[in-house]
Amino acid sequence: MPQSYHPTTRVLALLELLQNHGQVSGGDLAQMLDIDRRSLRRYIVTLEEMGIPIMTLRGRHGGYSIMPGFKLPPMMFNEEEGFAISIALSAARQMKLLDVASSIESARAKLQRILPEQIRQRLATSDAAVELNLQSATTPANREVLARLSHAVVHKQSIHVRYRGANEVESERSVDVYGLAFHAAFWYFVGFCHLRRDIRSFRLDRLLHIELLNRHFDTPANFSVLSYLRSAVATIPRTYSVEVLLKTDMNSARKHLSDAIAVLEYAAEGVLLYNQSDDLSWFARQLASLPFDFEIRKPAQLQEEIRKLANHLLTCC
Repeated sequence: MPQSYHPTTRVLALLELLQNHGQVSGGDLAQMLDIDRRSLRRYIVTLEEMGIPIMTLRGRHGGYSIMPGFKLPPMMFNEEEGFAISIALSAARQMKLLDVASSIESARAKLQRILPEQIRQRLATSDAAVELNLQSATTPANREVLARLSHAVVHKQSIHVRYRGANEVESERSVDVYGLAFHAAFWYFVGFCHLRRDIRSFRLDRLLHIELLNRHFDTPANFSVLSYLRSAVATIPRTYSVEVLLKTDMNSARKHLSDAIAVLEYAAEGVLLYNQSDDLSWFARQLASLPFDFEIRKPAQLQEEIRKLANHLLTCC
């Protein structure tokens, strides 16, 4: 989908250019902002209406600039706020949630410019020292798609989509979007699918087209997108249906098991784990890494994989 920019974004970008470059010709500004001269003049007027004194010098060597000596009120952050923003930008960059690497670096540069020197140096040191072990997005979300879906959620506005399923079959359907979430390395939206007459989850990277409909809906009370996804992703039908009794409490089980691989339920003897798996040897390794005892209830093949793993470890010793 083509990129689009809100006029407010253009105006702020224009202000940033004038602050950083001093006098700039109209042609250069229009080229840098990818707009025509008429739009540039309109944005100049917008800045003037905001109280920014813009100087216009006509002629061959003319251009636009901000009146010398004029300074915008500084945006100040304390060290704790600056550190929080810096870490958030680092996380966004590493996780690749959006295809906005250049924007993240631009935001980081702006943050550095407005911070006091002492705080700026301490943040630079922290940024060089801190590493984040985060799960990156398999495919960054398209900004325009994310914006449209967010609009649909907030305004409870139905959408029409063309979607390619896991089986590569394309379909068109109307969806009442209840929410968006990043889960298990993918972006999803969840809502009521009018084609299937039930709540469904959809991966954003499989979305081929989206448009807003002139129809509104009510979101179910207390609906949790993440709770739905945790259950839906972990229970997608696969080769083996797994059931394991974990001899621990729920807090410990959740601490050591990813939501992406298991559905957990309270039980009198501990916690019941349910999973759908295509690779029992991989799942056996997950169980073997747990710091508490467990009892495999099904399938029998998983018990055999645990035995193989135990024998392998004994051989290595």
